[in-house]
Amino acid sequence: MTQNFQIAIDGPASSGKSTLAKRLAQHYGYIYLDTGAMYRCLSLAASRAGIAPEEEKTLKKLLEEIEISFQASDQGQLVYLNGEEVTRAIREDQVSNLVSYYAAIPLVRQELVKRQQEIASCAAGIVMDGRDIGTVVLPQAQVKIYLIASVHERAKRRYLENQDCHYSDQSLEEIEEEIRQRDHYDMNREESPLRPALDAVHVDSSELTIEEVQERLITIIDEKKREKAENI
Repeated sequence: MTQNFQIAIDGPASSGKSTLAKRLAQHYGYIYLDTGAMYRCLSLAASRAGIAPEEEKTLKKLLEEIEISFQASDQGQLVYLNGEEVTRAIREDQVSNLVSYYAAIPLVRQELVKRQQEIASCAAGIVMDGRDIGTVVLPQAQVKIYLIASVHERAKRRYLENQDCHYSDQSLEEIEEEIRQRDHYDMNREESPLRPALDAVHVDSSELTIEEVQERLITIIDEKKREKAENI
């Protein structure tokens, strides 16, 4: 049986993980799984139901009931929560401000990681991005990338995305402070803190265009694919 090929991309908020993961999946014809969207869907569902992060028993029941799915479209990947298209809703400020708290809860991570691993096990090739893909979700991934960029550069990217997509009217300064707080929280949480896998390749995208980063990642991945082919 042919072993599947897994690409794990980790990094802090707004480092370009999702954009690059989508591009790489398209380049190689692989499945792209937006793990962050899964945590955002849970956060949206919990918020709508009035379930606070500390209400773990109620959250466990909610997790058992929600269905998260993805669908390709001409506009990109659409996200569905229990059959409702929520691609835009999960990117709004209300969800963005809550997701790190729900995502830090052990039972939430355990359930969603289990779903992510099940999807990966059935795919001939898959690209996942998040904060613990190379360390927890896909520790055996053939390629592990840790993508970083300066806080200012990441805030600028988020600001421009918000302007283009009308997600939020936050100022650049507000976004910078939010990213600093998110970084601190993600790196210091007890459950699956943000950190690079020991064998991850670090790529700093601060001074690079998205196309330049993509080419650099393709070079890294192609080298890993050649190594794998030689060892078969």
